[in-house]
Order: sequence, then structure tokens, then C-alpha cells
Amino acid sequence: MDDISKQLAYLSQKDWLYGYNSQKFYQLYQSYCQKFIAADNPRLTMLLAEGNPIKFLAIFLAAVRVKSCLFLANPDWKTNEWQQVFSLMQPDYIFGENIKVFNYNSPPVNPLTNSLMIPTGGTSGKIRFAIHNWLTLTASVKGFSEYFQVKQVNSFCLLPLYHVSGLMQFLRSFLTGGDFAVIPYHKIKEKRINNLNLQDYFISLVPSQLQFFLENDPRWLANFKTVFLGGSPAWPSLLEKAREYNISLSPTYGMTETASQIVTLKPEDFRQGNNSSGQLLPHAQIKINPDNQKIIIEAKSLFLGYYPHLNQASYFETDDLGYLDESGYLYIIGRDSQKIITGGENVYPFEVETAIRQTNLVKDVVVLGLPDVKWGQVIVAFYVPVNSQIGQTIIQSQIKDKLVNYKLPKHWIKLPEIPKSPQGKINRTTLIKLAETFFTPSQTPDDNYS
Repeated sequence: MDDISKQLAYLSQKDWLYGYNSQKFYQLYQSYCQKFIAADNPRLTMLLAEGNPIKFLAIFLAAVRVKSCLFLANPDWKTNEWQQVFSLMQPDYIFGENIKVFNYNSPPVNPLTNSLMIPTGGTSGKIRFAIHNWLTLTASVKGFSEYFQVKQVNSFCLLPLYHVSGLMQFLRSFLTGGDFAVIPYHKIKEKRINNLNLQDYFISLVPSQLQFFLENDPRWLANFKTVFLGGSPAWPSLLEKAREYNISLSPTYGMTETASQIVTLKPEDFRQGNNSSGQLLPHAQIKINPDNQKIIIEAKSLFLGYYPHLNQASYFETDDLGYLDESGYLYIIGRDSQKIITGGENVYPFEVETAIRQTNLVKDVVVLGLPDVKWGQVIVAFYVPVNSQIGQTIIQSQIKDKLVNYKLPKHWIKLPEIPKSPQGKINRTTLIKLAETFFTPSQTPDDNYS
């Protein structure tokens, strides 16, 4: 019996899946294994966009066991995304509903056996698949367990399983024999789960989710053993509010390409006022490029390339900018591609967003740099005010003494909400298209949107 089946056979003897029958899950996994083995195809290619979490996990484990070429996908993708997917691959099996299948005359790229393709970059309008395998994923789990000195990881998952942030929560529990609870975020927003001993569980959130719980039920969140925070930088006021409620917060840094976190701040450091992303997990190393401050990563969990191209290098230079302090704590400055150059001056959106948030006049804000004929780029602030009476004038008056003139937004667009993906990633493509409907370079938009 292979390692996956052995682990599942062991887990099926206990209630490790919250709300589901562990033995029935094992039987479901076995039925998919038999189906794939009966196909007698050593180069099986599969597309997994199953919305049911239990079916997703059973198919995932069975596909890994038969060493297939497995693509994970977002069940909510639309025509444009499915066109991109099917231009890369033609699967033998498709799992999921509402998938628009496209057939291309040109033959597909030869599948990579024993590989897992995890989607990334969808919010930019172009989907890429980071190539991983069982070794890179298990290396991530091992590094996590060593860093936190835990033999068994219980995970409480609100994030989508097709995304690396949700998938790795499952694998930490599965590989260490821990318990796993998976609940859609929209359900947990309506009703808390209180019949679990949350002090035994790790939970992962993005900043917008953390903000929701701090505003609506911080005591519930304070019950968790550790609350990981990733996906995008958290603003200082959000971190301070988490400290006020004694949340065991653990900011992290990682990405699809590294199979989740490679840098993490432990809760005890967070409580003492440390606002960094933390220190390195044992399976990874990072360097800072002295020429441009970009973060360079080497890790046992590092991806093998973007499908269908395999990496030749043993390292990955990210788009993220940062620095390490004398104690090895990593601080993220921003992203090089999101850096705004206006009138020859460099501006990082996070600094401007932080100043706007500190006014306490907005629920949410995103700052982008858009092309301009005079300045090269102009700073545009998309904001959600705390009430409808607040406009750009009052916010501008509060930040003009906090930021040098060239860092002040020249355009402001009021929104009912900031468009984001299910895992809290800001959809910048949508914002850029929206801005184009309001103004052209060197023109001022109206200060509202509904």
C-alpha cells in the first residue's frame, strides 16, 4: 500500500474531518483510485474544479497517488479564464460543474506526470500554473512543523482548496495526522463554529477577513491557537487592533511558487510589537538583491516552473521588495511592479494606503499608479468611505501633512466595495478598467461611483 493510502487508512479510524464521515471519505478516495487505475493510462491529465470540498480532496489524493498531471482550477472562472486553461491542456478527466470546455486543433503540451499545477496570477488577467509535486508540498509541511515544533497540525480552513493557501492547510493536517475543518468563508460569516476546541487549531486569514472578524466577533477569533495572516500586507492599525483583542496573530510571507509560507512571525513576537513578516522557516533561504532590493528565494518547497516550462535555476527572484534586520526578521516594502514613478519620484502604494487608513475615514482603500501624459504616472486612490457623507476633500485635508506632495493622490474614486478574489486578492485589472471610465490622463474624475 502506498503512503497516501496508508495515511488515509490510519485517519479513517478516527474523526479527523469536521462534519464528515472519515470512513466514507476513505471509501470515496478508493473509488476514484480504482477509476483512475482502470483507465490504464500512465500519462493521465486531470482538471479539478470541484466545488464540494470532500469530493475535491478525495479526487486530489487519488490523482496524486496515480501520479497524474493534475491541474487545480477555480470553479467560478468564466469564459476568458477557461480559454486560457484549455489552450494549455486537454484533460482526460474533468471534475466540476459549469466548466466551459474549449477544444483546440493544435495538440496539447505533453503532460508532466506526477505533477501538480496550482493556479496563480488570475487577478492580473493572465492565469499561470506553478508546477509542484509531492516532494515540494511535503517539504513545506515539514518546514512548518519544525518551525512551530508541532507533531500534529489541526487546521481550520476558510480559504479555497484550489488555492495554495487552502490546499496547504489540508496537507499540514493530513500529513501530520491532525484534524481538518473546512468551512466556506461566506458560511462562517453568518454563523460561528463553537463546538470545536479552537485552542487546538491553526487558522489562515487574509487582511480583509481579519478585519471582518475584529469588527464583528474578535472574541471568537481570540480562541484560536494561531491566526496566520497572509495574502497581502496588513496595515498597522489592523495589527494594533489584533493586539488589543489578544489575537495570536502570525503574519506570514509566502506564495504559490513556494507552496505557501516560507517566513512567519510567531505570535509571541507579534504581541511584543514586532510588525515584520517574521523569520525563515527551516526549509527556505532568502537573500536581498543589493541592486534593487528584490527578495530572492531558495527553498525545498520551491516550484519547478510555470507550466509547461521547467525552471533551470535553483532560486526564484520575486517581484517583492524587502529587507532583513539584524535579527533575521523580514520586512516587506512593496512590489516592484506596483511601484509608482510619478514626476521621477518613487512612491510605494502601501505607504499612501496606510496614511489614508489612519484617518479612520475609510473602510477600505487601494492606491494604484496609472499612466499620465504629464507625470508619467499619477496616483489614484480607490476608497470605500465609512459613510456616504465622506468625500475626497475631507480625506485629503487629513493626510496632506503626513505625506510629501508628490505622494498625495491626484485622483480619487469612491466605491461601494473594493473588487477582490475569494482569497482576498485585489482585482487590479477591474480597478484599472473602472478608472478608465472616469478619466483620461491629466483629467480629474468625479468623486463618486455606484
